[in-house]
Amino acid sequence: MRAFLGRAALRGLLGGPRAPGPSPLRHSSGGPSRTQERTLVAVKPDGVQRRLVGDVISRFEKRGFKLVGMKMLQAPESVLAQHYCDLRGKPFYPALISYMSSGPVVAMVWEGHNVVRTSRTMIGDTDAAEAAPGTIRGDFSVHISRNVIHASDSVEGAQREIRLWFQSCELVDWPDLGPHSSVSPA
Repeated sequence: MRAFLGRAALRGLLGGPRAPGPSPLRHSSGGPSRTQERTLVAVKPDGVQRRLVGDVISRFEKRGFKLVGMKMLQAPESVLAQHYCDLRGKPFYPALISYMSSGPVVAMVWEGHNVVRTSRTMIGDTDAAEAAPGTIRGDFSVHISRNVIHASDSVEGAQREIRLWFQSCELVDWPDLGPHSSVSPA
């Protein structure tokens, strides 16, 4: 393989830290090539306290998405203020910031084809009463204010949120050779 690829190309194939956002690599399974997206998924304090992190990870892995970043943290209010800047004028904003800073959050970056839209479908409606059974919120959420999980709502939003929650050196670009992968082993 080294004989056919230059060092820069080989480094690109083998991975290493890179900036967040959609992967510049195209993976092929013999069909049309597909650009991989990235999204931010965060298990909120109620989900962490109820020990649902493993269930969330399992659902994303079973769906075939690749985990490229994960950390548990007590979210700083400065990060939360930027994350929820579009909700700043809403009456529930102070309670939201208080809740999100009340306990640990597990922030993750998932990669895959159509991961933004698919993850939104997987998590379900924001309101627990409206979330369909089989979705994460439909199965685990108890109230609209305690709805277990966050997922980016657009590719642009995901790029902004990933930059907010993760430094590029915290994201790992690794070859996915698992059963759901669209990357062919060499």
